[in-house]
Amino acid sequence: MKKRILTGDRPTGRLHLGHYIGSLKSRVDLQDDYEEFILIADVQALTTHFDKPELIHQSIFDVAMDNLSVGLDENKVTIVQQSMVGAIAELTIFYSMLVTVPQLSHNPTIKTEAKNYGYKEMTYGFLGYPVSQTADITFCNADLVPVGDDQIPHIEMARKIVRKFNDLYGTNITEPEAKLSSVGRLSGLDGNAKMGKSMGNALYLSDSPETVWEKVRNGVTDTNRISVKIPGNPDVCAIYKYHQAFSPDEAGNISSMCRNAAIGCVACKKKLAETLNAILDPIRARRNYFENHIDEVKDIISAGTEKANKIGNENLLAIKEKMHVKL
Repeated sequence: MKKRILTGDRPTGRLHLGHYIGSLKSRVDLQDDYEEFILIADVQALTTHFDKPELIHQSIFDVAMDNLSVGLDENKVTIVQQSMVGAIAELTIFYSMLVTVPQLSHNPTIKTEAKNYGYKEMTYGFLGYPVSQTADITFCNADLVPVGDDQIPHIEMARKIVRKFNDLYGTNITEPEAKLSSVGRLSGLDGNAKMGKSMGNALYLSDSPETVWEKVRNGVTDTNRISVKIPGNPDVCAIYKYHQAFSPDEAGNISSMCRNAAIGCVACKKKLAETLNAILDPIRARRNYFENHIDEVKDIISAGTEKANKIGNENLLAIKEKMHVKL
């Protein structure tokens, strides 16, 4: 049997190139070798966007379309709406009995995210979302969870919760393992260390060719290079980092030309825009199809969520029997 992978996205807007290089491309590569569950984590989105339900509702469709547009096959992967899977909610409650507040508040990822959002006080939902995340992973007994380094504390907490739960109740919940991404985080074209929706520096998968060029054109290069005749330093150039990520075979040549003043920044940016648009053209075409067949997208989400509920309910029933809470 294929191992089961669970991954997903928070529906707080359209997905961008950072998502593509960091996770979406890998999902496409893995869909033939693993049983993949793609979770549209709308409950988790509420931890930071509880006051924007309209955004979350629209983003459920945007996230699904972006996943399908990059090449995920709805016949090979299962796209699931988190809030519609009852087993996740029930497992979250059961698991929360085993986790202390200090364990959650000392989680380094929670600390970092609270600081990024400017939270002086955290809501119960925000503080406890690693517990909910454990339920996300285990409702279907996922074997692997693709994550970056910053998410390792969450996976370690999930493993601890599962071990404690299995020891206490004699259950057989799968202890998940992290599947570390070999791809680094994509920086913003503005030179920021991270591309993000909340940072206003995202280049979206659905951006038009004109928008892509506009964003690339305004990207940060070597600020000391004030003339084409002056050699540049690609190591401090945000544009060059994108060449490395999206055209690695050509990046070395671009670096050499930059250092030898054989290419100007405008020409370098035009090359990057051409590369990105060549990648995004088929993605935009597929997305256009789904935008014009939104009922098909809804059916894909509904079918995946129905499958998830069947699996989750079966697993939850076995767990409740071991806990002696089933009559």
